[in-house]
Amino acid sequence: MTNQQGIELYSGKFYAACAAGGALSCGLTHTAITPLDVVKCRMQTGAPYKNTFDGIATIYRQNGMGLDGLFKGAAPTLVGYSIQGLCKFGFYEYFKRTYAVAVGEENAEKYKSLLYIAASASAEFIADIGLCPWEAVKVRVQTQDGWARGLSDGLPKFIAEDGMGGLFRGVVPLWSRQIPYTVMKFLGFERIVEGIYKNALSKPKEEYNKMQQLGVTFAAGYLAGILCATVSHPADVIVSKLNKQPGGSVVSIAKELGFWGCWTGLPVRIAMIGTLTGLQWLIYDAFKASVGLPTSGGSKVVVEIDDLAEQA
Repeated sequence: MTNQQGIELYSGKFYAACAAGGALSCGLTHTAITPLDVVKCRMQTGAPYKNTFDGIATIYRQNGMGLDGLFKGAAPTLVGYSIQGLCKFGFYEYFKRTYAVAVGEENAEKYKSLLYIAASASAEFIADIGLCPWEAVKVRVQTQDGWARGLSDGLPKFIAEDGMGGLFRGVVPLWSRQIPYTVMKFLGFERIVEGIYKNALSKPKEEYNKMQQLGVTFAAGYLAGILCATVSHPADVIVSKLNKQPGGSVVSIAKELGFWGCWTGLPVRIAMIGTLTGLQWLIYDAFKASVGLPTSGGSKVVVEIDDLAEQA
């Protein structure tokens, strides 16, 4: 099956288009909410802000809106999350198709939730390796005043202090944060979209135009984002502390924080991640639609397998 732009489903061009859409969706959205991320990271590492608005006001009053203020760490954020988005969405589509073909049409449809979980976890495992160095630099830039201004001076300084291996020291807690997050992001989205078309709307997905489908995409993405934020938050707190404190370990930081300390900043993160995830899915699907590909979710896995059979 080939669209008007000549992109055959499940071809190299198809996966490249999905990867490009993922890079745009994650890179742009994470960079746009850098001010919230700065406040969240500083609150997680001990900054005495009363709440998110106090944090934003304090940072703006002290350092303004620029790269020394609310957008501190924007450059490593843009690079890191563009790489992560490229791998996350591109490999998700690849693994979803690959695993579906491996288990067969009937099992792919019957156990599609497990299919979504396996595909998203596999994709995020790879994506986090690409994200980890940039996340390490970002957090230290944002949480240690005067350490570095951004990526150009922060990256070489980080390597000088911690070595190349230090850039990947946070990969295990990053996996523990991002893999549950991504599983909920994709599983939640796929099932919510399916539920909206099945239970909340009166017609099949194919009978709605692209703008209407994109409205469903955003709503499902926002709801999935709330689930994402909750399940991944303790690991997010630990990653922030770990990258701020050279030489610390996951176990020692977890003990220092305690159970309730691991939930510091959760309301901020729910607001941030809900909006972020909704916008990411919207940008991703809008990009796919712009190149003639179908929007995500709401279709039976069996249809995708049939499409493959037609191409063979």
